[in-house]
Amino acid sequence: MQFKEIIGHKDIKEHLVRTVHENRVSHAQLFLGPEGAGSLALAYAYAQFLNCENRQSTDSCGECPSCRKYNKLIHPDLHMSYPFIAKHKEDTASDYADSWRKSFLSNPYMGLEYWRNQLDADNKQVNINIAEAHGIIKKLSLKSFEAEYKVLIMWLPEYLDTQGNALLKLIEEPPEKTLFILVAENQDKILNTIISRTQLVKIKKLDHTEIAQHLKSVHHLSDQESAEIAFIADGNLQEAMNQIQSQTNNHFGILVNWLRFIVSDAGTNMISLVEEELSKMGRENQKSFLFYAINMMRQIILIKEGLSSLVFLPAKELDFVQKFAVHYTVEQIEATINLFEETHYFVERNANPKILFLDLSLQLTLIYKYKTFPKGTQYII
Repeated sequence: MQFKEIIGHKDIKEHLVRTVHENRVSHAQLFLGPEGAGSLALAYAYAQFLNCENRQSTDSCGECPSCRKYNKLIHPDLHMSYPFIAKHKEDTASDYADSWRKSFLSNPYMGLEYWRNQLDADNKQVNINIAEAHGIIKKLSLKSFEAEYKVLIMWLPEYLDTQGNALLKLIEEPPEKTLFILVAENQDKILNTIISRTQLVKIKKLDHTEIAQHLKSVHHLSDQESAEIAFIADGNLQEAMNQIQSQTNNHFGILVNWLRFIVSDAGTNMISLVEEELSKMGRENQKSFLFYAINMMRQIILIKEGLSSLVFLPAKELDFVQKFAVHYTVEQIEATINLFEETHYFVERNANPKILFLDLSLQLTLIYKYKTFPKGTQYII
């Protein structure tokens, strides 16, 4: 992974390159950025640049023996740690190394759900266990095989929990020429004792234009499609990938039929749609559908507030949201968004989909057909 392969983040790249050239590499760094922003890709590119045998002024050479091994994630002095499913207490991240390499090389902007899907996690919990912490201590206590620096990249240290305390001494007083890079998304979930021992590198979400350009050049989407997906993804390239995948699904058609049954209180049709389509989508597709529905409702609010210039939708979807906006109030749309977000929350926690979507349908029927709101929605801002 070279810096030139990573979308955007010009200032961060320059900062990281400068620390190496000026010999100011902090031994423990926390790369903090939202999902899909490229924090993990930046960490790998930084490690590769640091150990490149023919380092260029702004990037690694990509051709030396060290770079070739980094490009395949097989360098003996590069160690990787990440959340996984521990089937036995002695399991470590190394047991999933092949899956990790395949996942990262195919999608360096991956989010946790993408990784969980590669593990077939279903509703199982992932974490970084105490055996992994002890394994890290053992690996980094050994001499480096061939590189100047031994590097540990830990993705999502939020999943360390109290096991992270076992690493405190190593992070504070590491062996010479050892670099820790912790790649996190939520600072509040990281142990404060770890945060205090690392140098923070803040990574912002990607710009809409950067994602749109990537979608056009790499995925060969049209200008309109790229702009639409970039707008919905809101700086998260993983979500942009999800949206491309969802285009193969009939989210729009299902949503329109569902809302048609809801606003007319067509109970039999509504129940059939829930049982035959929504409940059988599978959890990830249900989450994708709800995310799509939430964004459609937000576009309706933009139109109702006179901000049509900010709406980027294909012709059919644009026609739908414009017509829907005429007939229903902001209060109804806001209540709908709130219910969609609650349903998304429960889908993530493996609630019964048939019961969940039927209950949601009935609540939406009350809102649209009978203008009866769940308690508290009138206070939504």
